[in-house]
Amino acid sequence: MRYWITIVGLLAASACGAAERPDWAGRDLRAGIIGTDTSHVPAFTGLFHERPEWRVKVVAAFKGGSPDLPISANRVEKFAATIRDRYGVQIVDSIDALLEKVDVVLLESVDGRPHVAQARPVFAAGKRLFIDKPLAASLEDARRIVRLWRQTGTPFFSCSSYRFHPDIPRLRERPGVGRVTKVQASSSVSRLEFHPDLFFYGVHGVEALYAVMGRGCVSVSRRITEEADITTGKWKDGREGVFYGVIKGERPPAIVVWGTEGKTASSGRGGYEGLVRAMAEFFHTGRPPVDPEETLEIFEFMTAAQLSSERGGVEVRLEELRR
Repeated sequence: MRYWITIVGLLAASACGAAERPDWAGRDLRAGIIGTDTSHVPAFTGLFHERPEWRVKVVAAFKGGSPDLPISANRVEKFAATIRDRYGVQIVDSIDALLEKVDVVLLESVDGRPHVAQARPVFAAGKRLFIDKPLAASLEDARRIVRLWRQTGTPFFSCSSYRFHPDIPRLRERPGVGRVTKVQASSSVSRLEFHPDLFFYGVHGVEALYAVMGRGCVSVSRRITEEADITTGKWKDGREGVFYGVIKGERPPAIVVWGTEGKTASSGRGGYEGLVRAMAEFFHTGRPPVDPEETLEIFEFMTAAQLSSERGGVEVRLEELRR
């Protein structure tokens, strides 16, 4: 009787495990990482390891690294060793060697400058690609990456984890405030050498702003005070989108939505699991959760903010950047 109960229990557990597997999870996929100089590398590798039902496993990595950028040079070896020792990830000597061992790729280099060169062979090989923030270190390079996507047809997406804040679907689709008139999203605004001001960390808040607002910004203006770095965008349908970069003082809610019948807000940022799950689904289906054209507009928004600041806070039209 005891053995019968044990067998039934094992079968039930097996059935429950199978039921938890998402519909989109097909065959097991081998993932490779380019760039081990960010804490995202062990975090993302660990999440894939802990969620076998997603059927994506990081098996190889190319360290990369930027010797002239301390945040990269000081961490690239440490995080490579972490994923090698903790998860058995093989460290390889080149991107070409990586591509021979994997089905899909995460481009994780913390420095946006090498992203075009690192992404080019992945696009050419036709392997589905996630590019971590920032997509690039300039608007011109962001456009080059989007051009590679158009030319090769290789699916890719790029975004911040803030895109998958758990409250965003509600705030975007059912905010309960009547017609939406204004959205504000906030994050830290830490800067990184060789990158425009908002590209490194401000992109988190701008990503959340676009996750709720969608495309359609026509102009941007920026002002910086002792407490905040504030960029205001005007959308073509009359809505206003604000990025509030926290410099010091009390941090506002992560996202606030105003409408004709009131306002609603959400705090917190949600963590990495939503993003990594979205990656897994994308790797299996080839359907990007974020339109690359929207990502490109995000970089136009941040570049226009940079220009506005350099010009004394005047309004800059995104059309100017597209000529």
